[in-house]
Amino acid sequence: MTEAASEPLFEIIDPRFAALVDPVAFLETLSDDNRFTEGPVWFADLRCLLWSDIPNDRMRRWDETSGVVSDFRTGLRNPNGNTRDRQGRLVTAEQGERVVSRTEWDGSRTILADSFEGRRLNSPNDVIVKSDGSIWFTDPNYGIISDYVGTKAAQEQEACNVYRIDQATLEVTLVIAGMVMPNGLVFSPDESVLYVSDSGWLTNPADPHHIRAFEVSASGVVGSGRVFAEVSPGIPDGIRVDVDGNVWSSAWDGVHCYSPEGELLGKIHVPQVVANLTFGGSKRNRLFMTATTSVYSIFLNTRGAQRP
Repeated sequence: MTEAASEPLFEIIDPRFAALVDPVAFLETLSDDNRFTEGPVWFADLRCLLWSDIPNDRMRRWDETSGVVSDFRTGLRNPNGNTRDRQGRLVTAEQGERVVSRTEWDGSRTILADSFEGRRLNSPNDVIVKSDGSIWFTDPNYGIISDYVGTKAAQEQEACNVYRIDQATLEVTLVIAGMVMPNGLVFSPDESVLYVSDSGWLTNPADPHHIRAFEVSASGVVGSGRVFAEVSPGIPDGIRVDVDGNVWSSAWDGVHCYSPEGELLGKIHVPQVVANLTFGGSKRNRLFMTATTSVYSIFLNTRGAQRP
């Protein structure tokens, strides 16, 4: 199903963006009966996309071979970001439950993190896995300041931080402090840079709406960070990188693409506010976007980066 175009699909700001998009590609609607979509994750071996429908307490599944959308798991408490670990298992940031969980191959659920230094996490939002198997996640307080995408509750952590879970011991380590609302996160293709969205502007217009870049050493030590790009209109939420290190960010008018130097190259205009995105398909050249009540996709002329 295609969308009727009210404005050009692609906005080319820098000529380099023209090489990343296909002029004959079009926006496809895969699902439009959700309440608030988030956390898309591609399963190449199963040829399917999973995503979260946060207020409806469920995860959904789109089958590439049939185009059928079905409920993957229900009865969750406001699942948000998703990824796969090095063994291919589903890892989920459950902001209503205030945990990071893993779905085992038999369907059972393992809690990987629920606290830091004896206090409950705020509301894990997004999650990624490094090539060494460690799990990195953001912990803003969106899920405890709202009954719509979480459950109102007292905040036990002093701040909203970014954490790492050791794959062997499940020890939780604080890796980035000092952000207002850390949100989406992704590593550069060689994992030397960690990009993290700060979406504090959503609840306070005086706060950031930018992506920060943090140098990461070979041993996993994270540097102080710098502002990589300001995202407007709206906020950056989910972010991904392609094979050339370009950063693709969600925004209120669609998806923005930035060079590794932080230059805005162009935009993909989407009818609804985009919350998150991921690369998938047989060639990793299909961009899937979760946008408010819908899930969209479009084929690009680049591929999503693979972990080392």
